[in-house]
Amino acid sequence: MEIGKKMQDAINKQINQELFSGYLYLSMAAYFEAGNLKGFAHWMRKQAEEEKKHAMKFFDFVTERGGIVSLEAIEKPAHSWKGPLGVFEDALGHEKKVTGMIYGLADLAESEKDRASESMLKWFIDEQVEEEKTANEIVQKLKMVGSSGSGLVMLDKELGKRE
Repeated sequence: MEIGKKMQDAINKQINQELFSGYLYLSMAAYFEAGNLKGFAHWMRKQAEEEKKHAMKFFDFVTERGGIVSLEAIEKPAHSWKGPLGVFEDALGHEKKVTGMIYGLADLAESEKDRASESMLKWFIDEQVEEEKTANEIVQKLKMVGSSGSGLVMLDKELGKRE
């Protein structure tokens, strides 16, 4: 079954958002690189790669259903924050925004009776639960660490182990 125009257009917007997410996380990686927090930077680079995979999952879904992918300009991301906690609070807020967008797609799929999109979006809904959980855990750890340099170094080492 071919994808409907409303769903195609909405997913095209989501592709842009996923690419922006990757761009944002890459900007966060650059921020951490400049601050000599290589583990944090590594974690953000991995997150940027994951967001590109999400974009491609949507991209492939549209093309597999006979739709047309239309790419738009990617918004410029922020590039400075007030420390690691500020970065991860922004990351968590961003993931919550993306969750809302995914829910909007799921609502559209339901209203359009587009069962294929509903099925595909289930994976993204589950993924967003994980994304928010992970970002929130790091926010909570950063709050516990506070201004402790040794705590930040330990967390940097932990985040550097992300595969």
